[in-house]
Amino acid sequence: MTDVALKSTPLEDRHVALGARMVPFAGYNMPVQYEGVMAEHKWTRAEAGLFDVSHMGQARLTGADAVRTLEALTPTDFAALKPGKQKYSLLLNEAGGILDDWMVSRPEEEGFFLVVNAACKDQDFAIIAASLKGDSTFDILADRALLALQGPRAREVIAQVCPAACEMYFMDCGTFEILGETAFVSRSGYTGEDGFEISFPAARAAELWDLLLTFPQVKPIGLGARDSLRLEAGMPLYGHEMDETYGVVESGLSFGMSKSRLERGDIRGIDRIRAERENPQRTRVALRVLEGPPARDGAKILNEAGEAIGIVTSGVPSPTLGYSIAMGYVPATQSAPGTQLKLEVRGKPYACEVVTIPFVPNSYHRRPQAAKR
Repeated sequence: MTDVALKSTPLEDRHVALGARMVPFAGYNMPVQYEGVMAEHKWTRAEAGLFDVSHMGQARLTGADAVRTLEALTPTDFAALKPGKQKYSLLLNEAGGILDDWMVSRPEEEGFFLVVNAACKDQDFAIIAASLKGDSTFDILADRALLALQGPRAREVIAQVCPAACEMYFMDCGTFEILGETAFVSRSGYTGEDGFEISFPAARAAELWDLLLTFPQVKPIGLGARDSLRLEAGMPLYGHEMDETYGVVESGLSFGMSKSRLERGDIRGIDRIRAERENPQRTRVALRVLEGPPARDGAKILNEAGEAIGIVTSGVPSPTLGYSIAMGYVPATQSAPGTQLKLEVRGKPYACEVVTIPFVPNSYHRRPQAAKR
């Protein structure tokens, strides 16, 4: 039996030179940490962390029927997505199970820009290519890297590199020039902090990486802190909080489903969606660990009588909060904040409590609401 060769991002040499500990992830050789998960997590919450997420899949969908193609696969109203805006969405199977979650942007009037999960991208791209409607064209952007700059001081840095991008608010996107190249930039991310994701030509990605690291506010951050940051922000991870066995509603991802599509009923797996809305059986919850060790994915969730009622899908010690946190699934009747439960770790039960999501309030740069008259 031979080992499958790991793929590399355009920045692998930079990670190795910086002393990163490299690990296999979604078929790629990726940096899990540079100086330590705790330090990198706290730096991102206070300053600006730079992530290489070039393993993610990037693609363009264009043509007069691009909206039809997207809406046949997702529960989102993309006809209503205006140029310069981005939307979180979900790829569903015919039964309404979640195949992946996506970020879909409309940087200009023409066409959509997609970012999909690394572990799912081959599957996703094959499904899209086989589902094209009428006049729509699908192009995989294998020649682009993806960098994420996240944290309260990210804007200070982008103001020096691409000032026009600082005019955007959370979930805005656009096409900009950086280092003389065309960059697709969105004001979004996977940490709960203000930040920017930059799609950039792979051939020059190392130059942009080096430039961003010249700023004292910026340090490179690995996958370890990326996971603890997203968990504090209450964000799901494919393969943990969602997969084909989970539906949109029970996963707490109804915000990726448009009301107009729900009313039209033209969504894959609409019967399951309606059933979950009318009579929910289980739901994703946030859990504060009150005692004992951290509960990792796969740990049993118990009711106060000690009966197994659910499972942990992600868990970490929270660097920001100073105690352990987890997400998982429990019966809807046991999901209200304040519900006292237990977590089974190494055969012993430990107290926990259902709390609200997110664990750490987000710091997105949102557009100011119009003053009420």
